[in-house]
This record gives sequence, C-alpha cells and structure tokens, in this order.
Amino acid sequence: MSAATIRRDFDRLAEQQVLVRTRGGAVVHGVSYELPLRYRTARHASEKQRIAKAVADLVVPGEAVGLTAGGTTTTEVARVLAVRGDLVSGSPALTAVTNALNIANELAVRPQFKIVPTGGVARPQSYELVGPPADGVLSQITLDVAVLGVVALDVTHGAAAHDEAEAAVNRLLFERAERVVVAADSSKPDRRAFARICPAESVDTLVTDTAAGQETVRRFEEAGVRVLTV
Repeated sequence: MSAATIRRDFDRLAEQQVLVRTRGGAVVHGVSYELPLRYRTARHASEKQRIAKAVADLVVPGEAVGLTAGGTTTTEVARVLAVRGDLVSGSPALTAVTNALNIANELAVRPQFKIVPTGGVARPQSYELVGPPADGVLSQITLDVAVLGVVALDVTHGAAAHDEAEAAVNRLLFERAERVVVAADSSKPDRRAFARICPAESVDTLVTDTAAGQETVRRFEEAGVRVLTV
C-alpha cells in the first residue's frame, strides 16, 4: 500500500469522523468507534487467505453453512466458497446463513447458492446485523456447520467477541450447528474478550496459521479441539 493511498484513506476516514488527522498521522476519534471492515483487511492478510481456503475445504456441497459477521476471515471464506469448482450447480449447491451484509451481497450473485440473511439492525462499521430479529430466523433453521470469526479464543474462557450484541448472534449460529469451525489467525488464540460466544470444548475445529505456538495447539487439542495450522 503506497503512502498516497494511506493518506487518501486517512482523509476519507476523517471525513467520516472515524479519526482525526494529525501532523504525520491520525488518531482514533473517541473510544466508541471501530475501524470499518474494509480498513482491517490488510492485517494478517496472507494468513487469513490460507485459513479461508482450509475452512472452505471443510464444507461439503449441499450443506447449510452459517457465516458470522464482523471479521475479515469469514469474508475471505465466503469468497473462496463463491469460486469453488464443485459448487457451481445443485439445488442448492450451498445454503449460506449469515448476519453479514457484505457476505450476503457477495454470495447473492451466485444463483446456485441459497442466501439467508438473519435480519437485524445493521452496524455500519462492520456490516453486521445484530439484535432480536435474528432470533426469529435462526430459531427456525438448522445448520450443518457454523464458521465463527472471533476476536479471542481461550481454552478456559472460550470463543469471544468485544461486543455483546455481536456475540449473541454468533451464539445463536453456534447453537444451530451440527459442527463448529473457528477461523482465527494466530493473534486470536490464548486471548480473552468481553462477550462469550461458546466454550472452547464446543469447537470442533480451529483453523489457524503456522505462527500459533506448539503449546497453544497442544492445549486446544487436549480440550478436544481439532487444530489445523496452515
């Protein structure tokens, strides 16, 4: 990313009152904001793409898949699924249930996919739908697999998000799934966050990158979690 591109992005974020421009940089405008999803995609980008490919490979044609919002890794998973050669036909080839507006938008152009948005109130920074309306949809369905993007995953405290509304919808997706896959780069394991999604032992598979420490992998495996490092 060039310096000119960074300056333009800073100027655009300043116009949106997400941050305040300073001499030589920028600072976050208040504590209540989080960076829009598009500005977080560069973090651990190559790792997330490898993780997304490995997660997508776990999905079987014809399955119903839940994809959580609020993270860049689940968006990458959706993009890989969209171009998978064995998901070009079927009735449907895949059912995708998501509370992510951007994921629903990207997959909706694939006529072989059945797209089910959860409903809810949109959060502009992360494109996610949250709130009670999601319960009405999710209580009526079952999923073969839920793909969770998390900000933290700890053996003792489980998978978690920063925001309780986000965690509540993710928890509903988890509860409706036959199996649960957590997609998380190596910065996420062994971290704790405010709002719990599910216990670690309820996760069937953790897909992370090779920078995850051997001791971290061992702890999750002892908790019954299958760990794939890519």
